[in-house]
Amino acid sequence: MSYPFQITSYGQYKEAYKKSVEQPEQFWSDIAEQFLWRKKWDKVLEWDFKKPDVKWFINGKLNITENCLDRHLDTRGQVPALIWEPNGKEEPHKVITYKELHFKVNQFAQVLKNNGVKKGDRVCLYMGMVPELPIAMLACARIGAIHSVIFGGFSAQSISDRLQDAQAEYIITGDGAYRGGKDIPLKNTIDDALVTCPFVKRVIVYVRTQSPISMIGHRDVWWTDEIKKVEAQGNPLVDAEEMDAEDPLFILYTSGSTGKPKGVVHSSAGYMVYTTYSFVNVFQYQPGDVHFCTADIGWITGHTYIVYSVLCAGGTSLMYEGLPAWPDAGRMWDIVDKHKVNILYTAPTAIRSLMAYGLAPLEGKDLSSLKVLGTVGEPINEEAWHWYDEHIGKKRCPIVDTWWQTETGATMISNLAGVTPSKPSYATLPLPGIQPVLVDEQGKEITGNDVSGNLCIRFPWPSIIRTTYGDHERCRLNYFATYDNMYFTGDGCYRDEQGFYRITGRVDDVLNVSGHRIGTAEVENAINMHTGVLESAVVGYPHDLKGQGIYAYVIMDAMPDNKQLAQADITQTVARIIGPIARPDKIQFVTGLPKTRSGKIMRRILRKIAEGELANLGDTSTLLDPGVVNEIKEGRV
Repeated sequence: MSYPFQITSYGQYKEAYKKSVEQPEQFWSDIAEQFLWRKKWDKVLEWDFKKPDVKWFINGKLNITENCLDRHLDTRGQVPALIWEPNGKEEPHKVITYKELHFKVNQFAQVLKNNGVKKGDRVCLYMGMVPELPIAMLACARIGAIHSVIFGGFSAQSISDRLQDAQAEYIITGDGAYRGGKDIPLKNTIDDALVTCPFVKRVIVYVRTQSPISMIGHRDVWWTDEIKKVEAQGNPLVDAEEMDAEDPLFILYTSGSTGKPKGVVHSSAGYMVYTTYSFVNVFQYQPGDVHFCTADIGWITGHTYIVYSVLCAGGTSLMYEGLPAWPDAGRMWDIVDKHKVNILYTAPTAIRSLMAYGLAPLEGKDLSSLKVLGTVGEPINEEAWHWYDEHIGKKRCPIVDTWWQTETGATMISNLAGVTPSKPSYATLPLPGIQPVLVDEQGKEITGNDVSGNLCIRFPWPSIIRTTYGDHERCRLNYFATYDNMYFTGDGCYRDEQGFYRITGRVDDVLNVSGHRIGTAEVENAINMHTGVLESAVVGYPHDLKGQGIYAYVIMDAMPDNKQLAQADITQTVARIIGPIARPDKIQFVTGLPKTRSGKIMRRILRKIAEGELANLGDTSTLLDPGVVNEIKEGRV
């Protein structure tokens, strides 16, 4: 199996990039030809960023699972599609071939049909990192249902918010999940969430931890019982539902600058074409390579680079149930050696946490199978880049520093492994089809090199966000209204003398904690729900491990006698409402916040104090109460 659209030289990259800008429709049409279609498209692209309205491969018909599974059966049926490494070392791993995965997806697609799921229905998946999660995703896609995966660390309240927004009537979950040394009570959390979601018709429960759980009659059913019913039906093959190119494939919720999470909608065809193109080129994937992405499938990285792009390319995807340093700091390197991993794709946070253990966990680890290393989720600092390069890649594996977002679907700016130049802490160059532009606060383009600005994209790419579920105006306001006729990423960016791009962090009220986006408003809303809290303001600050930590300034109705206990209570409240991932790292109790006379909180000042930049806070004379700034400075934690 070869990839006709794989770029193999810097010169070829320049040619492809030039064609993608000058003849974008012809460029993407040629790439889309390499996929399996029920009916070819009538027109490649229609777009209007003002509405926004973007359509790719118009009137094309397909089903993504036929591209992920069916088309590989004759030539790659016995090739491993998924390798699953369990949480604990003593449990055996699983290898699922394309033929086996095709069978299991068809089987579970019939389970869904038996339970009343139809094309267009929303199905929520709240599971651990077990093979049944991608099986369920693909089964949804096969019958045209829209899946919405919720990360297993989110709270009942967060799940309820998402279920209500998507009006998801069907849930697939587990009794529990293993994650390092913890058992996560998935079904109990779902039960708590469903108190406020009476519209849910069916909950399908997969047994993983054998935890005691409640099963409600006429609503909750066991995965294994439903599979037995399908076996009794003779395991019928399920015809893949014919989908329009623009039919939604999935909804994935992401934090925004307001408290309510927004459901990012990706399409069936554009997402498939662009994600596969990016996978094959960024990682320089070769048939037979084992690709190990350490992300959780609850995030976009797992959707794209564990499931859809790898399977569309006929590749082998390794998924791991546990944590990078559990039960010991050599776990990741054991997995690399055990499965002869060729491509390792992980987050800078994971690299920094493994660095902290020193080099002892690497002793006796071979790692010679590795060919390509990758990072995702946040900009990687130079120290971590060099450690990764020297100790994991042995200075012979190119490192791809990939910049992209939930909303973009796949990698947008990155070097192509061993093909285009790399530079520590730089994403470097855009992929063909991606037209980045830097603008100032007024939206005026900043040209030339050695410049900084807000990062926008001026032309659509196939896997661009189509809408925010049920609220298209929110999509417009968030991404397309800030700057005229451009997609605004929310990130700041520096372009160096060579034209290489370096992402400098969020410029809106969104934090990037361990590579996960968390809205400040979402955390503030949770803090404000705690008894006795009158108001709060949340900012990010540099964190050695997470990249960004969460610093909360909190006004109470009375200053607490026991500050440590009050901080712990607030932290627990946030974990309960959003999930442990959003817990503040630092909480400072204050009597007031720096506000303008119109009542706007000056987060710039709070950010600088949190960062320890106490000398240069700018002009504070316009504040309603300038004196509050000194008090906050003196009380910094």
